Amino acid sequence: MRRFLFFLITTILCLSIQAQTQKWQGKFEPIDRMIAPPNTYRAASGAPGKAYWQQRADYKIKAVLNEANNTLSGEETITYYNNSPDDLSYLWIQLEQNVNKKGNEDFGSINNGIKDGMNARQMQFLTRAINFPAGYSIKYIKDQNGHAIKSLVNNTMMKVLLEEPLKSGTSMTFSIAWSYPITDRSMYLLSREGYEYFPEDDNTVYLIAHWFPRMAVYNDTEGWQNQQFQKLGEFALEFGDYEVEISVPEDHIVASTGSHQNSDHVLSKTQQNRMETARNSFDKPVMIITKEEAEANEKTKSKKLKTWKFKATNVRDFAFASSRKFLWDAQAVKLPSNTVMAMSFYPKEGLPVWQEESTKAIKHALEVYSEATFDYPYPVCISVNTSNIGIEFPMISFNGGRAINGKMSDAAKQSMIGTIIHEVGHNWFPMIVSSDERKWMWMDEGLNTFLHQRTVAERYPDFNSTTPKSIVPFMSGDKNILRPIMTTSDNELMSQFGANFYLKPTVGLQMLRNSIIGKELFDQAFKEYANRWKFKHPNPADLFRTLEDATATDLDWFFRGWFFTTDNVDMELTNVKWFKVFEEKTNIEDQKQKSQFKIEGENTTVKAKDFSSGPEVINMTTTPDAAYGQFLSRLDETEIRKQVLGKNIYEVSIKNKGGLIMPVTIEWIYTDGSKEIDKLPAQIWRRNEYEVKQTFIKEKEVAEVNLDPNFEFADVDTTNNSFPKVETESEFDAFKNKETGN
Repeated sequence: MRRFLFFLITTILCLSIQAQTQKWQGKFEPIDRMIAPPNTYRAASGAPGKAYWQQRADYKIKAVLNEANNTLSGEETITYYNNSPDDLSYLWIQLEQNVNKKGNEDFGSINNGIKDGMNARQMQFLTRAINFPAGYSIKYIKDQNGHAIKSLVNNTMMKVLLEEPLKSGTSMTFSIAWSYPITDRSMYLLSREGYEYFPEDDNTVYLIAHWFPRMAVYNDTEGWQNQQFQKLGEFALEFGDYEVEISVPEDHIVASTGSHQNSDHVLSKTQQNRMETARNSFDKPVMIITKEEAEANEKTKSKKLKTWKFKATNVRDFAFASSRKFLWDAQAVKLPSNTVMAMSFYPKEGLPVWQEESTKAIKHALEVYSEATFDYPYPVCISVNTSNIGIEFPMISFNGGRAINGKMSDAAKQSMIGTIIHEVGHNWFPMIVSSDERKWMWMDEGLNTFLHQRTVAERYPDFNSTTPKSIVPFMSGDKNILRPIMTTSDNELMSQFGANFYLKPTVGLQMLRNSIIGKELFDQAFKEYANRWKFKHPNPADLFRTLEDATATDLDWFFRGWFFTTDNVDMELTNVKWFKVFEEKTNIEDQKQKSQFKIEGENTTVKAKDFSSGPEVINMTTTPDAAYGQFLSRLDETEIRKQVLGKNIYEVSIKNKGGLIMPVTIEWIYTDGSKEIDKLPAQIWRRNEYEVKQTFIKEKEVAEVNLDPNFEFADVDTTNNSFPKVETESEFDAFKNKETGN
């Protein structure tokens, strides 16, 4: 027994040494040390724990838009609920308009290179040559008894100092009065909110967001989320109920988060009747304000004010748009548990495409996202046309895309529709599944882009959509500047945050769904994550754990490589050896007589470049008794020989050159022209992360072998995926042939 064990252990050690000659990188090790550990607040399954808690903030706001000097002023009352187990001696409030103050963090440093030729707008972005006023003026902060509360402002964050700690399980109410100049969106980069001026008719469209002082998040993983607002890392907000009154020029139309509370005071009888018609129109939009009515409205320039009232329940933010230029259409969308009013607001400059496509795109997004996660829970979903951007808020988004002289290219139209779908989709991620964008942009942008691309693929099949091939140029880039997905939002380069936070997570989820887990199981797990964390604050660990918990699939190897490294997928089909068994002696009935088998052809150490030299030679003998160890039973060697007799045996060797391990898909093309696919799981790389060999038995002779034939895994170099190798023309040869006319 001891002799046998020694033999076995020695054999295994020798094989292990031969198999792994390069440094072990632990690609299949758990990622437990790389993510937040589970606790009573966040379970090891990825679900909220029994002791999970989150804060809450309710708002009552009255705001006035002054069109004459482009300012917004307001008074708000905040009721803040401390549901944490901690007593709080101070509160942090976001003052995001301060990011535009001169001297504060802005985006002059993004494109900070002087060129020998620069246009005036580039110079404005770089130097702020024409200065503009920006940032909050805080009139007062008072407690519910009218007593002043001391505060300290640090850039975009304000610290509210409490005379007595806010005890765990209690709440407090306080008020803030404030004002700020609304900024011209054309004067600086990444201007998601502000105003857009239309000189032709001397009117303005106001996009009002990041507009009122808002409570920062306090949570179980980091306490106060009080990172400064630097525009890329957008939202980290608490849920609450809103009652908002917005006073604007009386000829303005307001599109807003929430349910409209006083339509009878601000809409004409005709507009109210049209809205009632729209509530029962499920096949097409109804015009609430027509082009002719909007053009007439543009000329009024009223100086009087009227107040629009809205309520919103269980939202984490509030935004609105206001202008006398708006056309307005609306349509009802029936979901399994809810009927939603899809509405679009746009100036005449958005015609004709916005009237044709915007509300239709909202409808498609509402239906696909609801099916993939949970039914959209809010009463309205609004798309507002603006220039250059797409930006999301609960129930409302501001989206770019306009025709030029009434015409729009197919590419521009696809981009516009895609933007609307994407921004509507943000209602799910992060407005309801409320991840921390200030820290992890990919958790909302990546998950949302994944479903946005699914919506495009299902509802607009002729459009271009993201596939694994889309990410190859980025992942094959210079690793000196590439950063992993698990990079915090404001630390990514402007030149690559789109690829790293939007496309790479999207492609990763597509691989999990289509090629690693399977659609049905993945879809159920993704829906599980969305439902576990709707109206809550998930972290990356909660997503990773839920996907494993709900699929019974070890995905740590995938998360480790795809999210925590800059490795890429580059599998090389280094060799395919062909063997064919035949029996040299036909009489094998005598079990005492040793039989020999050999493979047709010549045995050689020279690496074959193709299959033209035929199969290699191998000798095969009867298994000696010693090989069975203590087993007394014996294999039916006659049957084994029978099964391989005349068959084609292929040994495939594959190298992992890019560093990322992935499943292996092998396409066999036979000499008769037929094809077959074999799939190997990623686990084949467990014992050797650099090179694997796999043996296959085939009835037919093979003419060609290809890896990843359907391009499922974003392989950055497909020239090494085939045997026989496909010769590709070098850059020099291509240049030479071009010059000589060959």
